[in-house]
Amino acid sequence: WEFNGSFYQPSAFLMMGIPGLEALHPWISIPFCALYLSALLGNCVILFIIRRTPSLHEPMYYFLCMLALTDLGLALCTLPTTLGLFWFGVRRIAFDACLTQMYFIHILSFIESSVLLAMAFDRFMAISHPLRHAAILTRSTVLKIGLAIVLRGVLSLLPIPFLLKRLTYCGRTELSHSFCFHPDIMNLACADIKVNVFYGMIVLLSTVGTDFIFIVLSYILIIRTVVSLTTREECLKALNTCVSHICAVLVFFIPMIGLSMIHRFGKNVPPLVNTLVAYTYLIIPPALNPVIYSIKSTHIREALLRALCRKRG
Repeated sequence: WEFNGSFYQPSAFLMMGIPGLEALHPWISIPFCALYLSALLGNCVILFIIRRTPSLHEPMYYFLCMLALTDLGLALCTLPTTLGLFWFGVRRIAFDACLTQMYFIHILSFIESSVLLAMAFDRFMAISHPLRHAAILTRSTVLKIGLAIVLRGVLSLLPIPFLLKRLTYCGRTELSHSFCFHPDIMNLACADIKVNVFYGMIVLLSTVGTDFIFIVLSYILIIRTVVSLTTREECLKALNTCVSHICAVLVFFIPMIGLSMIHRFGKNVPPLVNTLVAYTYLIIPPALNPVIYSIKSTHIREALLRALCRKRG
């Protein structure tokens, strides 16, 4: 412990694995390894295919590149501490390292939320205004949207580590997960955390909450446009271009909302449920998104098959 007058700050936190299953951690690490491998390889393949295929240099696939980069970042943020805990029983993480990991996890989560919103806007423009789509979402516009998304996440979360460093900690140092999460760290403090709670809630609602509302509104407008199409084939073709994005939205937002509710209101929720929701939120989307887009996107699937055939030849 570091002591400065009445100010106490732990030198490190202790991470938890899956409660009640500590003896099985080496075996539990096998599916986690498979998920991390899927996330790393799958997103790298998506980036490689889009970069090497000129026909995929379109707004939809530029946003998909942003999503893949974000998923790679999320996987790399949690991989060292999660596998370190499951493989080697390394539970200790330094205080500053924990705050750094927490900051990047939250930034990347907010960026993923914003990228999903940008992808919803892209689908709306492609279906509702197909003739103006390419003129509005040019390469420079997509780049500006990407920079705005990153700046929004970085700046909105910048105060969080400093708000945590000002708190006095005492007694418990055990985190609920094998990674650092803002509500988890905040609840270990024995000082007044109203500012942290209020700021965290405001940032969450003004970023992820707003993104989710606009995604829903985008699909309401998309459905209204699709319904006005003359033939059933046109309706199905238009909706089929949105299936991958809808799956990615559900896979990301459902666990995220669940984890936020558990940390704020679920004090009586079993620790195992809390842990499983947290892992689902941070590991499943990066692993599933490449699979979803590879299965549903004919262009990516064909480009991947061409690349494999060239290597065999």
